[in-house]
Amino acid sequence: MKDIKFYLGIFLILASSRLIPHPPNFTSLIALSFYVPLFFGLRLIPAVLISFAITDFIIGYHTGTFFTWGSVLIIGLVSQLFKANLSLRISGALFGACIFFLVTNFGVWISGMYGYTFQGLLECYTLAIPFFAYTMLSTLLFSLIIECLNKFFDFKKIIQKTT
Repeated sequence: MKDIKFYLGIFLILASSRLIPHPPNFTSLIALSFYVPLFFGLRLIPAVLISFAITDFIIGYHTGTFFTWGSVLIIGLVSQLFKANLSLRISGALFGACIFFLVTNFGVWISGMYGYTFQGLLECYTLAIPFFAYTMLSTLLFSLIIECLNKFFDFKKIIQKTT
């Protein structure tokens, strides 16, 4: 029952940032994909993925959906390598944004939109750079918000109360 509160909270935060009008790729997606498993454990990665599945159902599935979900899984798993301190966590979240960029745009290229050539691959990644800027900015902003919340609420104490 205690996990339900976490699942619902994750979903509400993720859904609100994806469903309200926003610039392209300016959501809490990467920050939550990174910080939820980092602070609350790998066992909550499915909650993040289910939140994506529900919001994607509302927004609409696309050919890159599974690449997006795959990047979320990878980001969640590597988050454990960046626990030590604030600067490492922020760097890790931004590294997660890079993972998202590489994986999801590879998925776009695989869909055949740019042709199955090296030139098509370069074009795909080049045209995605403006979206990457939004991804990096939103990841930094939401990471700083999450870090401030952690400082204020002390997530370690919350975790101890729920386990």
